[in-house]
Amino acid sequence: MERAHRQESGRPSGQIVDFDEAMLDACVAEDRDNLLNEAHLLASVFAPGGTRADLQRMAAQLSGGARDAEMGRHHARRLAAALKRLARAA
Repeated sequence: MERAHRQESGRPSGQIVDFDEAMLDACVAEDRDNLLNEAHLLASVFAPGGTRADLQRMAAQLSGGARDAEMGRHHARRLAAALKRLARAA
């Protein structure tokens, strides 16, 4: 019986992609800059220490649906991705 998957070359068969990074990178440069500025503003107000854990917690809340009536899901997800990028840089 043949194997279900056969690797033809020496290349890796898969690549892990960070969805949030890809989503943020797919934004137009002006939108991405605006999102990062908004993330900086939110972080300075709600996480003045700017620790990685604080920023990740804020991003998780936005990704999980914690947003006000003025912010749509699409914007909240992109803003969460911007916060995660700030957290990685912290």
